[in-house]
Amino acid sequence: QAAQWGNAFIAAGLQRGDRIPFFLDDTPSYPAAFFGAVRAGFVPVLLNTQTNADTLSYFLGDTEARIVLCEAAFLSSFPPDMLARSSVEQLVVVNGDVDEDGHISQQDFLADQPLTLDCADTTPGDMAFWMYSSGTTGRPKGIVHLHHDMAYTQQSYGRQVLGITADDICFSVPKIFFAYGFGNSITFPFSVGATSVLLPGRPDPATIFDTIERCRPSLFFGLPTLYTALCSADGAGARDLSSIRRSVSAAETLSQDIYDAWKGLCGHGPTEGLGSTELLHIYLSNHPDDHRVGAAGAPVPGYEVQLQRPDGSPASPGEDGVMLVRGDSSTPCYWRRADKTAETMRDGWIYTGDRFIERDGYYYFQGRADDLIKVSGQWVWPLEIERCLNEHDDVTECAVLAHQLADGRMTLRAVVALRDGMPGDDATTRRLQDFVRGELMPFKYPRIVEYTASLPKTGTGKIDRQALQKDS
Repeated sequence: QAAQWGNAFIAAGLQRGDRIPFFLDDTPSYPAAFFGAVRAGFVPVLLNTQTNADTLSYFLGDTEARIVLCEAAFLSSFPPDMLARSSVEQLVVVNGDVDEDGHISQQDFLADQPLTLDCADTTPGDMAFWMYSSGTTGRPKGIVHLHHDMAYTQQSYGRQVLGITADDICFSVPKIFFAYGFGNSITFPFSVGATSVLLPGRPDPATIFDTIERCRPSLFFGLPTLYTALCSADGAGARDLSSIRRSVSAAETLSQDIYDAWKGLCGHGPTEGLGSTELLHIYLSNHPDDHRVGAAGAPVPGYEVQLQRPDGSPASPGEDGVMLVRGDSSTPCYWRRADKTAETMRDGWIYTGDRFIERDGYYYFQGRADDLIKVSGQWVWPLEIERCLNEHDDVTECAVLAHQLADGRMTLRAVVALRDGMPGDDATTRRLQDFVRGELMPFKYPRIVEYTASLPKTGTGKIDRQALQKDS
């Protein structure tokens, strides 16, 4: 089917290097269309299916797309007026029927296309596909990846950390349009002839457990929020997870409680790692035989990291610094964003903007370089207060944000989700504030505490701080 997709793109008149937005769910059509496009010399652009209309319209303009692939279930995301304002000539409806004039079904698009396809005359250094940044600080950036990037992540993480073989069965709950999910579901299994389990829709814990029991994956990939939900799900202890030889967690730090809870269910705790869309997959990872809860990990083979002070000098041992990463899977640029490219790509290194401390070769996240807030004349890192509040027995999750008072002074605002039955009243607020005063320096307590049933999440399962800032 990949050959049919590639031939169909050629027949549609696309030119080498043309971008093709993929607005698809995780089904076999995704890797088939992806490999067909790349083999034919075109550039798939993997889009988050939770993208809003304004951003989606921006993507169509930024990619100058002539053809779009859209899951039938998401067709309402592309209203006629949006397409009319764009360069899109054809929308291919995948896994469903066409209900709009001018669209074409996957079946009709692929009909009569040859089952063989010659490789385009591309090189390892040519543009292969894009992903977009989450856009938490402005318009999302088109992150360009090259043909050799997939092979590099397979050799570094897939082979040397996962130890993946043709006998493995991979099940990634994070979707393919995320760099993390892309590696888990496409790069690693396809590189060795392993099996990839694809689960469309928005899976709940029961569906995930059912899929594990039915498909018997040996490699399971999730996020801390997912592991939390699975461990607290009804009947979790009765589920058969014995097929899983390795569980992986990424994106945020996993708590000791959830690590232990998953270990109780599965026989092993999740192996934590840290990656980015710019590097395509995980570049810091723990090891099953040397896992340190709270650590992002040690450098994955093939990647170098360094910590720098604000002036660019190397951080001393035990001193936190901003992390820079180097590896051959790194993006060469943000598409048509020379300013952001110059900020992030520095002499072959990727400036992450994340602050870490290194201990015995393992790296511990300390916060963002731009998260510093001056409170009462002293610098504060909100993540430190978050970690403190999350240790309180009454708190399930929280976010601590900068808040500007009417007089221009900055203070801290905590948005807290409490455990069931706990009242979000003045007494609870005082108790939480006193807890922070007792655990940290007194000036670090949040002056403003707000309560919510749950915190908003981004598509990757991280706390959506931008949404919380808008609500302030």
